[in-house]
Amino acid sequence: MRRTGRTCLAVWALTAATAADAAHAQRPAPDSAAVRAVRAVRAVRERYVKREVRIPMRDGTELFTAIYAPRDTTRSYPILLMRTPYGVAPYGADQYPAQLGPWAGLEQDGYVFVSQDVRGRYMSDGYYQFMTPHVPKLVDGPRGPANVDESTDTYDTIDWLVKHVAHNNGRVGTWGNSAPGFFVAAGMIDAHPAHVAAYPSAPMIDWWLGDDRHHNGAFTLAQTFNFLAGFDQPRSGPTTTYPARPAFGTSDGYNFHLAAGPLSRYSKEQLGGRVAFWDSIAAHPDYDAFWQKRAIWRHVKDIKPSVLTVGGWYDAEDRQGPLRLQAALRDSSARTPQTFVMGPWSHGAWNRVEGDTFGPLAFGTRTGAWFRDSIGRPFFACALKQQCGAALPRVAVFATGSNAWRTFDVWPPRDAKPTPFYLGDGGRLTREPPTKAGGDAYVSDPAHPVPYTQAVSFGYWREYPTEDQRFASRRPDVLTYRTEPLAEDLTIAGPIGVTMHVATTGTDGDVIVKVVDVFPDDAPPQAPNGPRMDGYEQLVHGNVFRLRWRRGFERSLPMTPGRADSVSFALEDVMHTFKKGHRLEVQVQSTWFPLIDRNPQTFVPNIYQATERDFKPATVTVFHAPARASRITVGVMP
Repeated sequence: MRRTGRTCLAVWALTAATAADAAHAQRPAPDSAAVRAVRAVRAVRERYVKREVRIPMRDGTELFTAIYAPRDTTRSYPILLMRTPYGVAPYGADQYPAQLGPWAGLEQDGYVFVSQDVRGRYMSDGYYQFMTPHVPKLVDGPRGPANVDESTDTYDTIDWLVKHVAHNNGRVGTWGNSAPGFFVAAGMIDAHPAHVAAYPSAPMIDWWLGDDRHHNGAFTLAQTFNFLAGFDQPRSGPTTTYPARPAFGTSDGYNFHLAAGPLSRYSKEQLGGRVAFWDSIAAHPDYDAFWQKRAIWRHVKDIKPSVLTVGGWYDAEDRQGPLRLQAALRDSSARTPQTFVMGPWSHGAWNRVEGDTFGPLAFGTRTGAWFRDSIGRPFFACALKQQCGAALPRVAVFATGSNAWRTFDVWPPRDAKPTPFYLGDGGRLTREPPTKAGGDAYVSDPAHPVPYTQAVSFGYWREYPTEDQRFASRRPDVLTYRTEPLAEDLTIAGPIGVTMHVATTGTDGDVIVKVVDVFPDDAPPQAPNGPRMDGYEQLVHGNVFRLRWRRGFERSLPMTPGRADSVSFALEDVMHTFKKGHRLEVQVQSTWFPLIDRNPQTFVPNIYQATERDFKPATVTVFHAPARASRITVGVMP
């Protein structure tokens, strides 16, 4: 069909209008994230001058370091140092980031900001180790070139900085979140005299007892696989980029890992034999010297810098790190000036979010902003600039449930009274011990494991620490025990002790215990546009224990099929208020997939070598009897 001129003109006009609309749509909005990022970079560039250097360590290894110094040279400034395995991008002396320091706006307070690639990562020389083992200081003097670790690298870096960075005031603070938090914890041991402040934020402390890689030795499958598949790719030398994590073709981690089969197949079939630390994990199933040398909390003694340790109750990665670090400081470094903070946050969120909500929960206050303004900035100002106001609290924790900050002189609180709650007949949870023999049984089938979340997630679901547990309590392989509706508020603080008396028809197995806050049937939504909370079963905290380690983590022992045995362990600390009318609930199960790898329930000395034929269903019995009183023990606050 022949087009007329008017038709062609109309088509041209429509095409031109569409193109103009598309161009306008591609132009960032005046207050878009992209525009704000450009403005932030410009502000940093206007205030700071950047240079890149290579700082020599005592063994000759040079570490790539980016230094951002204030352009105003009329006064001196303290140094804030962050050492990281994740890269100090952007690389290039004329390239600037949108933010300096642990949170936005801190660069306005006046610091020299330094970021360093740790040895073996990105642009630094040397060999990278996960959780570098600490080398104890020699009695007869400082360690030499043959005895380097993260403590000596931090010392040597600080020594170079105070001698070569103009207009510094001779005071240095270190900071870092997650893996960089480990480098802070390691670096404050045998500290340089100029090292006066340390901010380990969600630090990795022990990769076998807790944190990212294991929970009480049980392997955190989804998270570890997702992380190491990208992070642990080998490099041929210094580089500004690493290969991206391979694409696995799905966001459904539950189905992916179930189809992948036993861990013995992962290294070759899923990772192509390229992830060395995966193989190291598989070679050390028990808490042997390999892991114990990497437990940096064992070396935190007589620390000289002031320490601010921070973590999140809802941190799905390094929740144990800050708790175990503060306990080590409390017990082995009592004279160290220190503040310990735990709030209602996910991993590192206190550094970046307002913190007034998490998932379906609302807190009625901007907890993240409060931490940064009331604790973080005053901590650095006092330690590094000697601008000290009111003394910071030794302990500040957010009581979830009641939504209030509480301060103490020690953690756990001295007046938290240990109080047992016993599992009983008919799914009852009571303060009275059982008076007659009883027990409950379920079939745990590794082929149909209990999911840890309802969400579709490949790595880990950020909001699972408060997720509604009704999807689990309705399964036949999950035991549920709950109190009557509470006549008054119940506030618990500190670790939750677990004692379970169990038997299994298998020769190994897992015991997973979750503490849950059950809302009344008429509970309204909390967060704006949040879900209804009627009957909501909020996870307060949970953890896993592998029965093979019931006599100690250093050696695996099989269970005797059908014979009752006991296991005692602790869920990490909480501070939570079960409100009047709510119920305290305990759930017991044997799978939590793929947050935790599947136990084959057939004992094999090295669980990473289990094959398909080792995975078998087992009947698990949890006893509640006078001589076998399964229970949790919580610290009840007056």
